[in-house]
Amino acid sequence: MNEKLQIYDAKMKKAFEFLEADYASIRAGRANPHVLDKIRVDYYGTPTPIQQVGNVTVPEPRIIQIAPWEKSLIKNIEKAIMASDVGITPSNDGISIRLVFPELTEERRKELVKDVKKKGEDGKVAIRNIRRDGNEAFKKLGKGDVSEDEIKQLEDELQKMTDKFIKDIDKLIDEKSKEILKV
Repeated sequence: MNEKLQIYDAKMKKAFEFLEADYASIRAGRANPHVLDKIRVDYYGTPTPIQQVGNVTVPEPRIIQIAPWEKSLIKNIEKAIMASDVGITPSNDGISIRLVFPELTEERRKELVKDVKKKGEDGKVAIRNIRRDGNEAFKKLGKGDVSEDEIKQLEDELQKMTDKFIKDIDKLIDEKSKEILKV
């Protein structure tokens, strides 16, 4: 691959990976430990990810259990979960915290699918913006010592790259939507 194209390929990969990570944090009826990824716990004055202050497990399909390494952290973890947008009230037994995910209603599933599609569209826009930036950069090369044929070839390659990522995003949207709608 041309080194001029590698920059844009890397940027498109980052945009795609960001979307994948965003989708991982959307809960789809089953308990997914990734819903806790963005939550930070006050650990001796430092905001720390939950996964770094305790053991996060999924003992049953709709339950996440957090066993903190220090019992004194239970209150802080509970507080962090309550303040987050997870929308689930934690319960603790003095040793661990349990998050019980209720079944999603049909209406909530449809809202989540809409959200997935919107995030997917945002991802596509980001990919297209990267393509636009690339095309503008290639046009500037034309004022130098690069032939029009080479510029056309770079633009074609960039378009193929864009099409591939857009197709991957569409596939990601379909998979996540099916996962959410599956009862």
